[in-house]
Amino acid sequence: MSDNATDSFLISSEPLQLEALKQHLLDAHAGALATFEGWVRNHNEGQAVEQLEYSSYPALANKEGQRIVEEAFQKFDIDAAIARHRVGLLPIGGIAVWVGVSAAHRGAAFDACRYIIEEIKGRVPIWKKEYYSSGATDWINCHQRA
Repeated sequence: MSDNATDSFLISSEPLQLEALKQHLLDAHAGALATFEGWVRNHNEGQAVEQLEYSSYPALANKEGQRIVEEAFQKFDIDAAIARHRVGLLPIGGIAVWVGVSAAHRGAAFDACRYIIEEIKGRVPIWKKEYYSSGATDWINCHQRA
């Protein structure tokens, strides 16, 4: 799926272009930018992880993700917000999810950024398959808010 940076939320099968996304958050009114990067880590619940595979139904996931960003605009005094979530195989250290929020003041930017990532984790239908060093694999519920 191609990335249109003007869409507030998108599922992407391509590596995220963070600088390009950040450029769409620039606003002369904004005095703060808060971002969150979710990275693929090399362990989960005591097991060594070698890579992750994310899967989603993009039409449904994009709709719910855009709804979450719209809610952030209603709840917080922010100027712009963009969120992306990857699908496909990701290596350790790969960026799985990115959220950026600009606002006149840092409090609103931090609060909205946290709101968006927490709601993405809880509501957007995304499935995660872990590939362990032992050769085993397992599907993990992405809706755990840890």
